Amino acid sequence: MKYRCLILDHDDTVVKSTPEIHYPSFIEALKILRPQMEQLSLEEFVYNCFSPGFSELCKDVLKFSKVEQEYQYKIWKSYTKEKSPDFYPGFSELINEYKRLGGIICVVSHSESEQILRDYRLHCGVIPDLIFGWELEEHQRKPNSYPIIEIMKRFNLGINEMLVLDDLKPGLDMARSCNVTFAGAGWSHIIPEIADYMRINSDYYFSTVEAFKNFIFSTD
Repeated sequence: MKYRCLILDHDDTVVKSTPEIHYPSFIEALKILRPQMEQLSLEEFVYNCFSPGFSELCKDVLKFSKVEQEYQYKIWKSYTKEKSPDFYPGFSELINEYKRLGGIICVVSHSESEQILRDYRLHCGVIPDLIFGWELEEHQRKPNSYPIIEIMKRFNLGINEMLVLDDLKPGLDMARSCNVTFAGAGWSHIIPEIADYMRINSDYYFSTVEAFKNFIFSTD
């Protein structure tokens, strides 16, 4: 294997979650919190999650108060409890093979650890070695470097032994903050501008899970 540790994003990298969970839950919250606002399209929501990022969308763009953020979180939580998103085809097999060969799987996500564990148990049968989820303090979430630094300490890893895989800019920024190799997960991209940005700025960019799998297990 090329890397001892894969640092995986969850939503729209490993599981198909934004169209079925994150976007509709956000729209439901907006109907109450910003009833006069024109509804965001799926593409607009995804672009805002790309840049400036979901936290910034809520706090800086939409100016959610603390109470409003808590309401939005409550709606989102109800959606995540009702549905476990499917893994992208081939990803469960990739993770199982990687673990069988002795690799370390860490997850850094803006979903919560509880849901991430549920999804892995249900669709993959493998438990990640370490998870950094939304329940952490803001400075401990991506794009901050905290998750990578903690992974390096926990598993005694050098920066060249890890690969970050993510579909959006926060994961890229986190990897760059620690000079860790970054791979763009392009199989969920629906916006050409995002795909182009990630393709240009990633160390590697993959349009399919199969292409990523071949890369990870190649001996070249």
